[in-house]
Amino acid sequence: MAHVVIEGGMIRAMVDAGSPIPAARQVVHAGGRLVIPGGVDGHCHVAQVTGRYRTLDDYAVSSMAALWGGTTTIIDFGIPRDDSESPLQAAHNKRELARVARCDVALHGSVITWDDTVPKQLDELVAMGICSVKVYTTNRATTMADDDTILQVMHAMARIGGLVYIHAEHDPIIIDCARLHAQAGHTSIHDLHRTRPPVSEETSVREMLGMAEYTGAAVYFVHQTTPGAVDLVQRARDRGIQAYSETCPHYLAVDDSVYATADAALYACCPPLRDATMVTQLRDRLISGRVHTISSDHSCYDTAQKRERMDKIQRMPHGLPGVETRMPVTYTVMVRELGLPVERFVDVFATTPARINHLPRKGVIATGYDADLVIVDPDATRRVDGGALHMGTNYSPFEGRELAGWPETVVSGGRVVLSEGTFDDPGPIGRFLHRTPTGDQTPSTRQATARV
Repeated sequence: MAHVVIEGGMIRAMVDAGSPIPAARQVVHAGGRLVIPGGVDGHCHVAQVTGRYRTLDDYAVSSMAALWGGTTTIIDFGIPRDDSESPLQAAHNKRELARVARCDVALHGSVITWDDTVPKQLDELVAMGICSVKVYTTNRATTMADDDTILQVMHAMARIGGLVYIHAEHDPIIIDCARLHAQAGHTSIHDLHRTRPPVSEETSVREMLGMAEYTGAAVYFVHQTTPGAVDLVQRARDRGIQAYSETCPHYLAVDDSVYATADAALYACCPPLRDATMVTQLRDRLISGRVHTISSDHSCYDTAQKRERMDKIQRMPHGLPGVETRMPVTYTVMVRELGLPVERFVDVFATTPARINHLPRKGVIATGYDADLVIVDPDATRRVDGGALHMGTNYSPFEGRELAGWPETVVSGGRVVLSEGTFDDPGPIGRFLHRTPTGDQTPSTRQATARV
């Protein structure tokens, strides 16, 4: 136990709790509470345009929602809207939008089509502080990159020393599966999980790992939903491949039975939710340490957008709002219900996302780190009311659930922005975090959590 001394937005000292409280302009008492590092959400989509749909948030909204949920750093994507926008332009456009952010922001780039200009663009992205690039193996005609493009991206990122983020679903399997279901008249949201089966995810993961092994690229698989996909990554790591597995709270807390309900459209996401057995097995993989990070995959659509094309799953917007509920959902399911150690929760919530994404001053409570702290009463619970949350939408996929692990106090960059249910809007002070593709640091998990 310790007093955490904050000055100039940084943790300046850790003083033994038996010593007198150091003199300070403001003292926050956290006796009997859990104090953890501010969360790092490595997978958010803010003001995202995909096809004819745009998410309803901006950086002011999503960054404040992140802070309400105990996340003090978000990482968004500069994804080209269409052929007219280059990867570099997409990143510049997102960085400009991020000027109104209330918390710190970093960016991933994205490549859809490879041409002779892309290598120079990737070098310029690194100069901007963007050392990770996302590719999609599905979503034909919108964000999908073909295998030739993905291979060249991996070669380039291996040269740079960066990280390739991968949305892994096998597009030909999905297209064929959707076609077969359409022939039987099954094209609605109620059929989503059947048209994107687990084998499509695992086949794509296997192929991408093969490319990573060939090129030497470091790879990070977003929103993994099946134990088989996680196991493939672990086996690759055992062979020396630098590969990571991410999952999301909705894949740990909700199963595919929701697709049989009237609210099925509200759970449209890709990959889809899986059956209850796979949910249990995915939780087991997290407990065993095979899942490295928990991200929200935040996508802020509302109920009207989600229900607009329930009859055609290929034409409806996919993605769930979740940057504000990432902490309480994961804490409730994994810590409170399944006994995951708090240290391990902190690791997937803050410490490892910071390390993998080259944010050396984030995710740890220790001298020299950014003063991003969250105070939690582990015994307090609250029922989810989507309309009362702050994400810019009118619903939550966790509507009505009683959750623990809500932040009581949030300190971001040394400022108390949330205290006892009152949010003090700090204004557009969020910094753009310049990342470099250098060797990542591995801070001790023991340092990452403190009880005071």
